[in-house]
Amino acid sequence: MIFSFLLCFMVLLGFIGSPESYASSYSGAKKASYHGKKFYAKKKSLRKGLRKAYYAPAIPDETSDGKPNLHSASAIVLDQINGTELFGKNTDNLQPIASITKLMTAMIVLDGKQDMDEPLTVTSDDIDLIKSSHSNLPVGSVLKRLDMLRLALMASENRAASALARNYPGGKDAFIAKMNERAQLLKMERTRFTDSTGLMSENVSTVKDLARLVDAAYRYDLIREYTTTPAVQLTFPETGLSRGFINTNRLINNSEWQIGLSKTGFIKEAGQCLVMQARIGSKPVLIVLLDSWGKLSRAADATRIKKWIENRRYDLAMAETGKG
Repeated sequence: MIFSFLLCFMVLLGFIGSPESYASSYSGAKKASYHGKKFYAKKKSLRKGLRKAYYAPAIPDETSDGKPNLHSASAIVLDQINGTELFGKNTDNLQPIASITKLMTAMIVLDGKQDMDEPLTVTSDDIDLIKSSHSNLPVGSVLKRLDMLRLALMASENRAASALARNYPGGKDAFIAKMNERAQLLKMERTRFTDSTGLMSENVSTVKDLARLVDAAYRYDLIREYTTTPAVQLTFPETGLSRGFINTNRLINNSEWQIGLSKTGFIKEAGQCLVMQARIGSKPVLIVLLDSWGKLSRAADATRIKKWIENRRYDLAMAETGKG
């Protein structure tokens, strides 16, 4: 009886929990453990998903019939000199093209003959409200039109591409109209542009059409230079601070490649994209890759194509002359 009295007294003072409090504590601990496990399971799943998006499964370099075995959903490789198609995969598929768009953006800017030294300011109108993508150009950043063009091409800066279109005579609407007009002049008959950045999935094309775009863009000295610049350090006059920017194509720094023009692209709807003009052996070629599995896979696909051309240089030469 005395023990029971002491036990009750200690419960009242809080030294010992009641059976309900023990049950509650156990239940709470169990719930916390459950939710903790759920959280870490989600985190693990997310990491796995990110790895899958970045690294595609390993595949042989060639298919059973001796063609490049690519992760890209659509691809084309053309001899730039005579237009011969060396390789094609789903060449008529119409699909989003992401930041490959910026090659056309650059052409319209350069054709506009505006003052390339004119300072342009990044405003809230240039913020990506579609994909909420990151930018290294804060609102208020001031750069020359030339440097905005450089960053749009080399670092695929969306705010730079937006500012270029916004500061075109007639604004963004006139700029986009000019993009579509130029596409028609290049006989890119299935191509449609709705913005200057490529963030909108309504920017669509085929690999055949994009080969025409790459070939046309290659004729511009500044586009060749800026798309193949490995990195640049720019100083912002409004703050005096400097910031470094790097090229989005990892192959630019690969000494085994001779790349004359390069542009990458990515939005969820388009997958990983890459276009290049490159010299493989003695042959200048145009390479267009759309909707690849992961960021590394588009570079791996380009490397498979390079090896395939190098290993079959004689066969390709015979095919082009009609002797094969």
